Amino acid sequence: MNESLAITRFLNEAGETSHFIARFFRQWFKPRFELSEFTRQCFVIGYKSLPLVGLTAFIMGLVLTMQLRPSMIDYGVESQLPAIVGIAIVREIGPVITALIFAGKIGSSIGAELGSMKVTEQIDAMEVSGTNPFKYLVVTRVLAATLMLPVLVLLGDAISLYGSYLGVNIRGNTSFVFFWKQVLDNLSFSDVLPAFIKSFFFGFAVGIIGCYKGYNSSKGTEGVGRSANSAVVISSVLVFILDLIAVQVTDLLNLY
Repeated sequence: MNESLAITRFLNEAGETSHFIARFFRQWFKPRFELSEFTRQCFVIGYKSLPLVGLTAFIMGLVLTMQLRPSMIDYGVESQLPAIVGIAIVREIGPVITALIFAGKIGSSIGAELGSMKVTEQIDAMEVSGTNPFKYLVVTRVLAATLMLPVLVLLGDAISLYGSYLGVNIRGNTSFVFFWKQVLDNLSFSDVLPAFIKSFFFGFAVGIIGCYKGYNSSKGTEGVGRSANSAVVISSVLVFILDLIAVQVTDLLNLY
């Protein structure tokens, strides 16, 4: 009985989420376009997330390099350390870790903000006043999240590789130019493009789940907390699922 109830709830949630996504695409192309709010959300979602993403990326590159060095020395391939770290960061670690940080910060923020507006009936007041709250609150945030995460991924990769450069030079002496030459010489178009494309899907997943949970929040302040928490959990799981799908699609394309 409990299993059937859980399956029913899951299917209902999946159906409501699909309807919410379809509504987003319908509203996206309808005028009027909230450019000023979209720009503000890009600043809030993108620029204000950069310090946290940058700090995490720097530590990640530094620690990854320091952890890999002993193993590389044992196998006699220490000279390939910049190349291996660069490929790992650009192809997989950078986009996924940045997306998870993004989900924790932005997903919870959007869920809590829209949830508080829902339970205090501010969204209902916007509808009464003739404003389209879905267009103003949801579409702008989802688009901003979709566009800003790839930018953060690119900046995070660069910062992470700089941290790796410092890690290489803790017990070595590699020039800045030689380090970047090794990284770039071992990266191909097929490494960079799939990682960049999938970051758009990561951003969309974080934005749409945060907005869905917040926009449909209920049960007062307790519901706001649940919305923020579930937005982070679900969007983080979706990041892993989308990453798995992206890896499989990339492998299939590489076969041909």
